[in-house]
Amino acid sequence: MAVRLAEAYELEAVNRLRKQVNDLHTAGKPEVFKPGFPAELRDFVHVIWNDPEQDIAVCEREGEICGFAVLHHICKPENPFMYERDFLDVDEFCVDEKRRRQGVGRELMAFIRKYAREHGLHRIELNMWEFNRDALAFYETEGFATFRRYMETFV
Repeated sequence: MAVRLAEAYELEAVNRLRKQVNDLHTAGKPEVFKPGFPAELRDFVHVIWNDPEQDIAVCEREGEICGFAVLHHICKPENPFMYERDFLDVDEFCVDEKRRRQGVGRELMAFIRKYAREHGLHRIELNMWEFNRDALAFYETEGFATFRRYMETFV
């Protein structure tokens, strides 16, 4: 298994996994996420690819891209309420549904930690949707803890 930064020719394989994430989100929160995977959503991978503050990591096993993560360096300046925050945001993360519980996620996370250290970053953040209990369990086993929560109510 190899985890590395993606090559341009692999963006279609990344999009195959991004569609899995979108389908999961659509099923879990249909009032928020639009179904399908239209061209606008497919093309967004190129916006990520061309952003100098972002990278796409991929996990390759047996010649197939079986996981990816979008790594976004974010630096928020100090303001009257908060100190400056400089961190790595895992903006998207997916392991192919056929490859889950086979070490792919752990390998991606090990790469992400190394990437953060190499870029002088000491904090990694990510967000996830509460309905995705499998993702929550995985992230917690990787040492992530909730530090902020968004809540909702319906009227």
